[in-house]
Amino acid sequence: MPTPWQRDLERDRPRFERWIRDRLGDASDVVVENLVAPQSSGFSNETLLFDLSWREGGEARREALVVRIQPTGYQVFPEYDLGLQFRTMQLLAPTDVPVPRVHWLEQEDMGIFGAPFYVMGQVPGRVPTDNPPYHADGWLHEITPAEREAIWLGGFECMARIHALDVDATGFGFLRRPQLGSNGLAQELAYYDRYFEWAARGRPQPVIEAAREWLVANQPKDEPETLLWGDARIGNIIFDGTRPAAVLDWEMVGVGSPEADVGWSIFLDRHHSEGIDTPRLEGFPSYADTVAFYEEKAGRKIRNLEYYQIFTGYRFGIIMLRIAQQMVHYQVMGEEQGREFELNNTVTRLVAKLMELPPPGELAQKGSLSG
Repeated sequence: MPTPWQRDLERDRPRFERWIRDRLGDASDVVVENLVAPQSSGFSNETLLFDLSWREGGEARREALVVRIQPTGYQVFPEYDLGLQFRTMQLLAPTDVPVPRVHWLEQEDMGIFGAPFYVMGQVPGRVPTDNPPYHADGWLHEITPAEREAIWLGGFECMARIHALDVDATGFGFLRRPQLGSNGLAQELAYYDRYFEWAARGRPQPVIEAAREWLVANQPKDEPETLLWGDARIGNIIFDGTRPAAVLDWEMVGVGSPEADVGWSIFLDRHHSEGIDTPRLEGFPSYADTVAFYEEKAGRKIRNLEYYQIFTGYRFGIIMLRIAQQMVHYQVMGEEQGREFELNNTVTRLVAKLMELPPPGELAQKGSLSG
């Protein structure tokens, strides 16, 4: 979904060009061209594409680049650490997890885009679409079932690579948050408690509250610890053909059970299919076959997939709650419509289905889970 504001790119381009010129040192003839905001640039961040040309050592050079800008409008998350995403890709660069090459991070000079930003390389390829969801429309409909299978399983192979990394040896130990809990799951639950309190503003959210109660009561014990992608799904991968060329969007990177990533990816795929009453595309492996593939690649068993799907729905439900409020803020929805969307949306309906609860509309009318 495109951002509801319009940036003056003609105003920003000369300032940005000067900023890059300072970082290229002895380079000459530095020119920023074709600075554009793609239609896929969303509410949670702002993305710009551009071409950079310059001369260095007597040679003409050119590179296609990306700018990611920290959101300046109505935020979806309570806080947004752009530097964390940049640092994550820096640390992943020497590993076998494919990520874009990052160039520069700016967190002090607000005179360029009015917010912190970083610059990374463009990676050629295509990304499965979220809007419309890829099971409903988009380029995945134009390829063969065998290619779809390769794309889907490629996402889980990337996951297995991420989970195989040593958290401390790769420099990701700083992601632990012992002040929030004894392990990654407890820490995430504590974080989303605070997120929910901030987003809900004291208003009842029956499905989300039921999921939270169930998650606490059924919390698995002795969970393994790995690096987590966070927003783990094929919609955050650039594919070159069927090969994963770059893993994107590290906003939710963390440490915890690898099943959190597996559950997130499967829940999001369910959201993009049964969540919108659309059949999965031919060629996508069953979830049982997907789990078996991941287990073989990762060398570990999945024990608590149901738990981590509901865990995903709980977290995604809180995000949707905030998105509903953002829609009202930007007058995409009215107050009454926004409140209805908070309670009854594709995520809360799927969570209610997984937990065998009444539909969200019925719960909202009752005002509680009783009866």
